[in-house]
Amino acid sequence: MDHEAPIVHDVLGIPWLDFNLSTVLMTFIASAIVFIICTLGARKLQMKPTGFQNFMEWIIEFVKGIIGDTMDWKTGKTFLPLGLTLLVFIFVSNILGVITMVVLGHDLWWKSPTSDAVLTLTLSSLVVVLSHYYGVKEKGFKEYAKDYVRPVPFLLPFKIIEEFTNTLTLGLRLFGNIFAGEILLSLITKMAMIAVPFTTVVSIIPMVAWQGFSLFIGAIQAFIFTMLTMVYMSHKVSSDH
Repeated sequence: MDHEAPIVHDVLGIPWLDFNLSTVLMTFIASAIVFIICTLGARKLQMKPTGFQNFMEWIIEFVKGIIGDTMDWKTGKTFLPLGLTLLVFIFVSNILGVITMVVLGHDLWWKSPTSDAVLTLTLSSLVVVLSHYYGVKEKGFKEYAKDYVRPVPFLLPFKIIEEFTNTLTLGLRLFGNIFAGEILLSLITKMAMIAVPFTTVVSIIPMVAWQGFSLFIGAIQAFIFTMLTMVYMSHKVSSDH
């Protein structure tokens, strides 16, 4: 891609503190969309749901199913708001760059915020930190710490390494899939913009096909991220792991 990211370097004079303004903007937009969706779904609650409330209840039941597959509901109900937020936010973020991409000058402003590794690794780090927090909260620090030396003490270094690998794989999996999809869409778009009628017509078919496939990938990646989040939570809070 021949465009660049609008990055502000050395914020507050700190050499390593840089901000990608596009990622910040799109994160706020994705958050606003999620807020609007959830507000509309809960605005006029009825005993017999219809319309958007019915859709939101379907999503809630779907997340409850994910949690139920990883831990008992008595423990897992605490994580329903987290799972619901992650699923909807990540899906919305994934498809923003599929719908369109906006370049002003040489800077890419409208894209999927999840195509930035900083955001996806931040989300995965948050999940891992929360899993430790709830693990200590549910079991107590002493009992929680013992899990690192069970069933045998020499597993301690491997379990510590596992915490870092979980963070990297959870974040980079999401980033890699969305970033690769945006690159391909950008290449197809560039081919469509070539001033040759034949290439413009031919590029429409793969663009529409890839956009449809990217919607599917976006949904799958949101599901995988949420599922793995609940798996990590289950490993920390459940006594049978």
